[in-house]
Amino acid sequence: MSFSFSPGSRENSSTRESSVTVAGTKRGIAPIVAAVGELRGWRWCPRCREELRGDESRVECQACGFVSYASSKATAGALVVDDEGRVLLARRAVEPDLGRWDIPGGFLEEGEHPLDGLKRELHEETGLEVEPLELLGIWMDRYGGDSTAEATLNLYWIARVVSGEPQPADDVDELHWFAPDELPAPDELAFVNVPLVLAEWTRRHRPSS
Repeated sequence: MSFSFSPGSRENSSTRESSVTVAGTKRGIAPIVAAVGELRGWRWCPRCREELRGDESRVECQACGFVSYASSKATAGALVVDDEGRVLLARRAVEPDLGRWDIPGGFLEEGEHPLDGLKRELHEETGLEVEPLELLGIWMDRYGGDSTAEATLNLYWIARVVSGEPQPADDVDELHWFAPDELPAPDELAFVNVPLVLAEWTRRHRPSS
C-alpha cells in the first residue's frame, strides 16, 4: 500500500495531502529520507499514528519501528567561463540573499543526475546551453542565514557556453561577466559557500608567473 501524510497532525494523517509518500511492505515500512529541517515538525507516525521520538536528524516510532532520517539537499551549479576567462554570475531576485551575486545553478529534482540538473538549471536561469568541463569541488552550506535553515550539499563544475546568449530568467535579476580580478566583494556574494568557490576557482586558474 501507499499513502500520503501530514506528520505534524495526528488526526486524519493518512489522508491529508503531503509531499512525502510512505511505501508499506509486508515487513513494515522502509525508512524515509527527508530534507534537513523537515523533521522538526514531525510529531506523529505516518503508519500507526503514535507519537514519534527523535530530533532534527532522525525520528523513530517506538510502537511500530518506523524510522526517518534527515539528509542535506543536493544542488548543482556551474562557473561558466568565456573565452576571455571571465565568469558569469547571477544577481538573485529572490530570498534568501536577495540582490546578492550567486553562481548559476539550483536544487536537483528527485532522481535527477547532477549533470542533467546543472544543464537544466543553467538553461532556466540564464538561457544558455552549457557543457560541464571539470568538477571544481563540493561545498556544504545552508539555504538561509542561520543554523536552522536547510542544509545543502553543493556541487560545482566549470563549464563553457555551447549556445545562446545570457538572458536573466527564473529567480535571476541580472547576469554579468566578471574577470577574476573584478569579482564582487565577499559581502556582495550570496551564501557562505559562494566566496569560497570563487576563491578556489581563482586560485586554480591564476596565470602562472
